[in-house]
Amino acid sequence: MRLVSTKSIQPGTTLAQTIYNDNGQVLIQKDLNLTERAIRRLLNQGITYIYIKDGLTDDIHIESPISEELRMEASNTIKETFSEMKQEGFMNNSHILNKQERKLTDIIKQIMDEMQNNSDTISFLADIFVTDDYIFQHSINVTIYSIAIGIELGLSEKELSEIGAGAMLHDIGKVFIDQDILQKPEALNDEEFQVIKEHTQLGFNFLRKKLDLPLLVAHCAFQHHERLDGSGYPRGIKGNQMHKYAKLISVADVFDAVTSNRVYRDAKLPHEGLEVLYAGATNLFDKEMVEAFKKSVAVYPNGLTVKLSDGRNGIVSKQNKNLCDRPIIRVFKENCKEVEPYEIDLASTLNVTITSCNLES
Repeated sequence: MRLVSTKSIQPGTTLAQTIYNDNGQVLIQKDLNLTERAIRRLLNQGITYIYIKDGLTDDIHIESPISEELRMEASNTIKETFSEMKQEGFMNNSHILNKQERKLTDIIKQIMDEMQNNSDTISFLADIFVTDDYIFQHSINVTIYSIAIGIELGLSEKELSEIGAGAMLHDIGKVFIDQDILQKPEALNDEEFQVIKEHTQLGFNFLRKKLDLPLLVAHCAFQHHERLDGSGYPRGIKGNQMHKYAKLISVADVFDAVTSNRVYRDAKLPHEGLEVLYAGATNLFDKEMVEAFKKSVAVYPNGLTVKLSDGRNGIVSKQNKNLCDRPIIRVFKENCKEVEPYEIDLASTLNVTITSCNLES
């Protein structure tokens, strides 16, 4: 399969990966020849990139860090949990919320188990879901990314479990925010942004009073928008005042935010998302966390067309664990001429680098 810009595809192109809605239902089935209407539907839903079949890349596959079944179960569980929490509000604890808490804890444990048994780097998480409720898929993605960083840092099972819970619930405060503001497709004005910023305090207040979870989970909701230089919110705390879980989750949160499909802007590719993180690695984000994340995520995902520093063109065919910015490339063009495809490994071909990406179909 090959990763291309949705804007560039032509009618008759064959879809290589199923597109789902946020209920886990198939929106467009793989192997379908896309019509002009289907392409327009994808664009209207804010799908920036899709995977297509093109003959050259039929044996190139994308491996998810968790199973499709677990992702659907996680999506349904987090919807139920957030819905129950919104209905319960700031009233006294209820058995319903305690039940949801147990289900959430079980889901996080399953995600941890699958990820620890999966040696592959994390591929693009934001390319196969169409959702009106961004918060749910975002929460799952941030959980996956956060656990991946924790695994790379060698954290204990207990720490991974706490980080997973903190990541899954980091945006819970948004269920108490006016949905018209939360779902607004245009830029927020200053007053609306101030309302959005309240979700950190609301989430903290709710989690520390409502659920039988470690207080650190509440602090993840409280601090995930803080920054090392004190420029974040809600308190503007700095460096060592931030808990390490919040530092970690902030990295995952920003990366997923900029690489996710949104109706009002194009998603960035993973290497562009990492550039955002590295640009802030001295004053906004913990550099050790950013480095650990870089080792966990496919910087150049399988199926992406790239140009190399020596002028050759190719497609990313495989990943190198812990060298995620130096994948294996299937070369198909040299000196502007098509050639019989062959592969080079950038992990051992150190004098060649990726200089640009091409998303034209």
